[in-house]
Amino acid sequence: MDGKNVVELYIPRGARQGDRIVIANEADQKPDQEPGDVIFVIVETAHDVFDRAGADLKADLHISLAEALTGFNRVVLTHLDGRGIQLNIKQPEGKVLRPGQVLKVPGEGMPMKRSDAKGDLYLVVEIEFPEDGWLKDDAAIKRVRDVLPSSEPEEEVPEEIEEVDFEWDADPEEFGADSDDPRAGGEWEDDDDEAGGPQCATQ
Repeated sequence: MDGKNVVELYIPRGARQGDRIVIANEADQKPDQEPGDVIFVIVETAHDVFDRAGADLKADLHISLAEALTGFNRVVLTHLDGRGIQLNIKQPEGKVLRPGQVLKVPGEGMPMKRSDAKGDLYLVVEIEFPEDGWLKDDAAIKRVRDVLPSSEPEEEVPEEIEEVDFEWDADPEEFGADSDDPRAGGEWEDDDDEAGGPQCATQ
């Protein structure tokens, strides 16, 4: 007659994808044979906020353009244990936050197995820009321009200047799409990474 056993499974703090938990001698039993083991393999499910690598966690830090420029002091996310994580970014004389910048919060990652230590939390800055049309009149535009740094060009202005039309929200995948050039598509690279490489000639 077949029987059923209830097996209690303990998953240690800090367990991660691919870890194996072995319950000895709990597999199917046959006469005159020693029962085998039951092996559980940890499979992590995706989280809405956090990504994991080892004991480190990564999450997006959503801030407004005003907060990026002037700083803030508020709870930016709720951690896995329910605590609110608060950042105090002070201005003036502080640093301006930029899109893609990464802030590291030591010791706020995942627990490490068989240890009281924790990994780190990496916050990737995502700046939420104002909606189109938020500046309602020329006076408001002037006030914003007056407080922001000047954007005067550093390079010498050419003698011949032509004002050109442009398209909003162009698709980077269309770059070189009608050619067989291997650099076509969305392979955008920072010019600083190409130092010493070939330069495009002027027309």
